[in-house]
Amino acid sequence: MFNIINWHSFVTSIAFLLFSSCNDGDKKETDNPNIIYILADDLGYGELGCYGQEKIETPNIDKLASKGVVFTDHYSGAPVCAPARGILLTGKHAGHAYIRSNDPWAERGNVMDFEAAINDPYLEGQRPLKEGTATIGTILQKVGYRTAIIGKWGLGAPNTNGIPNAQGFDYFYGYNCQRQAHTYFPVHLWENEDKVLLDNKLVIPGKKLPDGVDIYSQDVYSDYWLNDYAPELMQKEALQFISENKEDPFFLYYASPLPHMPLQAPKHWIDYYVQKFGDEEPYLGDDGYFPHRYPRACYAAMISYLDEQVGEIVQKLEDLNLLENTLIIFSSDNGPTYNGGSDAEWFKSASPLVTQKGRTKGNLYEGGIRIPMVAAWKGKIKEGRKTDLLSAHYDILPTICDLVGAEIPDQTDGISFLPELLGNGIQQEHKFLYWEFPAAGGQQAVRLGKWKGLRQNIREGNLKFALYDLENDVLEKNDLYNQHPEIVNEIKAIFNSEHEPAEIEAYKMPQLGD
Repeated sequence: MFNIINWHSFVTSIAFLLFSSCNDGDKKETDNPNIIYILADDLGYGELGCYGQEKIETPNIDKLASKGVVFTDHYSGAPVCAPARGILLTGKHAGHAYIRSNDPWAERGNVMDFEAAINDPYLEGQRPLKEGTATIGTILQKVGYRTAIIGKWGLGAPNTNGIPNAQGFDYFYGYNCQRQAHTYFPVHLWENEDKVLLDNKLVIPGKKLPDGVDIYSQDVYSDYWLNDYAPELMQKEALQFISENKEDPFFLYYASPLPHMPLQAPKHWIDYYVQKFGDEEPYLGDDGYFPHRYPRACYAAMISYLDEQVGEIVQKLEDLNLLENTLIIFSSDNGPTYNGGSDAEWFKSASPLVTQKGRTKGNLYEGGIRIPMVAAWKGKIKEGRKTDLLSAHYDILPTICDLVGAEIPDQTDGISFLPELLGNGIQQEHKFLYWEFPAAGGQQAVRLGKWKGLRQNIREGNLKFALYDLENDVLEKNDLYNQHPEIVNEIKAIFNSEHEPAEIEAYKMPQLGD
């Protein structure tokens, strides 16, 4: 790994040294802990053993959960990648966020042409966060942390103000663009602002098997497993970043692309699950994803490989004597996907929530936004706990601020759950959680205690919503809108008060007054 040394990082380092020298006498055991936040991609609520998964094995994450706390009512900020990540990093819910959807930013040209975007960085990547945005990264830099994002970014194309190095991260390695992440064998990744060429030929996502081949022969799938496997390269950089910063406080935002489609996983894990599951029909590809001989085995393999990587990170911390001074949080960006051969229904990927297309990723039903989250910190978080505290991605920023003594930005919608983590102090609770999503017909949702209001097809002029009692109806089957007018009116008021017109034209919903 090489590091880019610039004036900003130099000044930040000097400021941290001065801060440390002035405060050594007051330093407490929990001052300046390391923070590792691992974000899986499209990992469903029910895809970990500690959340009830029975087919896929996740012993390392399960062990992490047993050594810490499991959140049963934790939510994504949005049901798809880019807005969820923006909400996570800025602490603003979707009604106030700048990025609210996976808009392709098509004004630039043919951005959906995969090969063209490889050759022209102007076509690569997503809409950028605004210059000067307060993120977890910028906040931690100001109090002396070394910061890194390794994995998938999706919040600002190359050569824009949205790149990771301009949004609070000293080091970046991985995919800038979500579309380029539709292969785990890309021809390039990014290291800071430099394009790193890999030893992979170009195989455009969605390439199918040639006509007339034997689809049951493993040999015909050779184009879908190449040389440089991106998750493996990212893991090396993550472990290196931890080693290089063992003497100073660091924040590692590990935004793993796993287990997002396509189906590409290490052979030893696929073989393991083929033996466990038995033979199966091949997946022949659709929706722009690659075919695979053993789709169910490969999907399970992707999650178990991610679990293996989590185990390696914990072991690295233990080897460096950092485990007692490192908070580890593991979560997901949104609910499980429904395409690419993932077979979410067979795995019961959102269980006990509904697992079916239209109820998972891309939708504000529970299966699309309720996500796993486990947190562990040796000696600080009581082991073996579960909490039903309502929380969301936008609570991560204020929690981290609370942890390190940084000022929480005025405009955050989040609440620190540090008292719940550490088991001390008074835990403030959300009166409600709020979502909106301008895609998939236009949607809004509110979680108000046990109640859930879900409004769909807003762009078609529908402003009526369904009301669910999640305490007794987690499957969201029974609409109680006509039975509880007082709750309906309260949720209507929240819909109205929490939505601010989007700044970006593509996200505006005229039906809400935009």
